[in-house]
Amino acid sequence: MSHPDFETMWREIAPIGRSASSGGYFRQPFTSAERELHAWFLEQCHARDLVVEEDLVGNVMASWNPSRSNDPEVRTGSHLDSVLDGGAYDGPLGVVSALAAIDLLRDRGITPTRPISVSVFVEEEGSRFGVATLGSRLATGAVTWDRAKALRDRDGVRLDEAMRAVGITPAADDVSWIDVRGRTACFVELHVEQGRDLVDRGVPVGVASGIRPHGRYRFDFTGRADHAGTTRMEDRHDPMLTYAMTALAANKQARLTGQRATFGRVDVHPNGTNAIPSHVTAWLDARADSEEHLAALVGHVERMAAERAGRDGTTAAVTTESVSPEVVFDADLARRVAEPGGLPVVPTMAGHDAGIMSAVGVPTAMLFVRNPTGVSHSPAEHADMADCLAGVEALADTLERLAS
Repeated sequence: MSHPDFETMWREIAPIGRSASSGGYFRQPFTSAERELHAWFLEQCHARDLVVEEDLVGNVMASWNPSRSNDPEVRTGSHLDSVLDGGAYDGPLGVVSALAAIDLLRDRGITPTRPISVSVFVEEEGSRFGVATLGSRLATGAVTWDRAKALRDRDGVRLDEAMRAVGITPAADDVSWIDVRGRTACFVELHVEQGRDLVDRGVPVGVASGIRPHGRYRFDFTGRADHAGTTRMEDRHDPMLTYAMTALAANKQARLTGQRATFGRVDVHPNGTNAIPSHVTAWLDARADSEEHLAALVGHVERMAAERAGRDGTTAAVTTESVSPEVVFDADLARRVAEPGGLPVVPTMAGHDAGIMSAVGVPTAMLFVRNPTGVSHSPAEHADMADCLAGVEALADTLERLAS
């Protein structure tokens, strides 16, 4: 079924933050592109007469409450930020679909008996300040403002400084967040699938069973800077070599155990073509099918790094930056979302704000929209318009059942 409101909104946001060279998106938090999307969302909410609340880091809650009910809200939504050079669908699909679902319910003449709220959480990707799902972690108390405000991006800019730079007054130390937990009856997040499960099943929409555990770990390799031409190979203390062998060891162990290990970001000093580096910092993204397997995977990579450092005359230190434990979504809610439409239930290795909501006791479910190639966090990320509209229909049906 065609739904022009979704298509119109999607066209409006498509150019925002898009790279002319790669076609990917740069919508990092508290940058001009992300703030433009933030303003666009507020305009859409006001156009729909939604009651908007915003906390002091920019999380937004917009409520549709035609019955003037005081009941806890049926909450949906997602995020608007992206990874560096990311795809169009990761996050914004859930936000635009949430607005379109409200439009569709109004077209149907539905008057929900409990409020329906659309949430947009900031810094879900962790692409700027290094902690994934930061906005929802702050809103639920999983991360304190005292810790968050001191986070720095790769240019050394603190989170509170970045907020001031775009005209946002940062939260005070005694900030009182919007009561997300107490005011939420349930949370249903729609998201593009970041894999090929639905493609293999030949269906456009599915329901998530849960999120597998994952974490981010910083590896600091320290050696001795020297001349690339005059220093004999046997006289070197090269941290780049230690890093390279650690990355290979992580890849091998993940393949052998059926898990995931990725070094996707590296910072090298002094970063000269003709110089042996003195320091290499690399970030490991590790994911597994259980918390025990995650700990075993990371532990193995740490041991391999230490052993290789001993041979290279370097040092290796590991810092855990964030870990998200396994999340099993509410089984009854997943059944209520899946059964009426016969939707399949699938797991995911990707982290989401829904996982943070679930971890603090909010009944939570996720809808996935088919991704033809399974590619995500890349300009090639995609979902066909027909599947997006099927996702809007599924989300509207779900909200209608849960809010009646």
